[in-house]
Amino acid sequence: MITDDRIILGLLAAVLAFVFFTRDRAGWKKFYTFIPIILVCYLLPSLMVTFRLIDVSESNLWTIAKDYFLPAALFLMTLSIDMKGILGLGSKALIMFFTATIGIILGGPIALWIVAQFDPAIIGSGSDAAWRGLATLAGSWIGGGANQTAMLEVYGYNIENYSALIAVDIIVANIWMAFLLYGAGSSKRVDGWLKADSSAIDRLRDKMADYTASVERVASANDYVLLFGATFAVVGLCHLAGTFLGGFFSQLQGEDATLASSFFWVVVVSTTLGLAASFTRARNLEGVGASKFGTVFIFLLVAVIGTKMDVTKLADTPSFMAIGVIWMLFHTILLLVVARIIRAPFFFVAVGSKANVGGAASAPVLASAFHPALAPVGVLLAVLGYAVGTYGAILCAQMMAGIG
Repeated sequence: MITDDRIILGLLAAVLAFVFFTRDRAGWKKFYTFIPIILVCYLLPSLMVTFRLIDVSESNLWTIAKDYFLPAALFLMTLSIDMKGILGLGSKALIMFFTATIGIILGGPIALWIVAQFDPAIIGSGSDAAWRGLATLAGSWIGGGANQTAMLEVYGYNIENYSALIAVDIIVANIWMAFLLYGAGSSKRVDGWLKADSSAIDRLRDKMADYTASVERVASANDYVLLFGATFAVVGLCHLAGTFLGGFFSQLQGEDATLASSFFWVVVVSTTLGLAASFTRARNLEGVGASKFGTVFIFLLVAVIGTKMDVTKLADTPSFMAIGVIWMLFHTILLLVVARIIRAPFFFVAVGSKANVGGAASAPVLASAFHPALAPVGVLLAVLGYAVGTYGAILCAQMMAGIG
């Protein structure tokens, strides 16, 4: 098994190179018609983990991807964004986001009740009570890691059993991510089934593509140094601001508060700086490939996220895993029912869900699977997820506490 991060990163880069080399080859076009490229870039690394080619249990690649690739991608992909176009997407984005949140809040107690009918011992008691552990899952699936940690501290779940919940979180959320990535590649068909009007999304996508074409030019080495210099200066500034703001709110509200998370502020600051730059001449950096380089970082993120899923761990905690699967199924069904009723495009279903379940690390990745110009929509909704995560998780936990 390969454990060296340098070699693993090389393998992940080789996977991306292989996929993009074959995407336009005659024998592969039909394959990529049914299996979207971004899904392949996600699944191949997960298979490397599953079949023990690589071991990422001690890897720092996710830390690097989250701390460097993600803020760089957010800045580059918001440089040329049309903010008016995003606001013009309408109320359906918010409706689907809050539907996703409600699906997690209600899905937890329903899933726990169903599994308890077959395995009453799962209920537990005291610090081993299932609802205390599942509260951390609710925090993660509505807000993110900071909310998850907050729920662990608030409800005092037995830390020795916490690894089982981490496994459920990673496996179930990543399997759901795979389905959403597949749906992104077939969004037209899904929109047809939902009877959705995706014209606003199409207009924004086309407007961004037209703008990119209008400013595109042959780039010089000077342009690339300027682009990457500005980008990683912003990444550094984001971490500086994130450390300061996280520390400030940690002292003000406690270490487990959402605003005490430095990562939360890294996401907010990188997106804000990108949006601010889009109103200046910096927007013209799109002409030398700003969003294209952002897309490269996004695909590197996808590959690294793929290494977090080892499907063989599904059998390690069967009852908790069953709760997670039923929970996510309820979340999914509710989303699709509401989307069908209001005729919301699948883009809003997918991004609304991942803004809850995946947060800022996954929502822009999924949004960019539809089109790079749409990544900021995922970011904006994910930040909203951070804001409501703690409250939603507490409500869900109190409902689960009543089961037994």
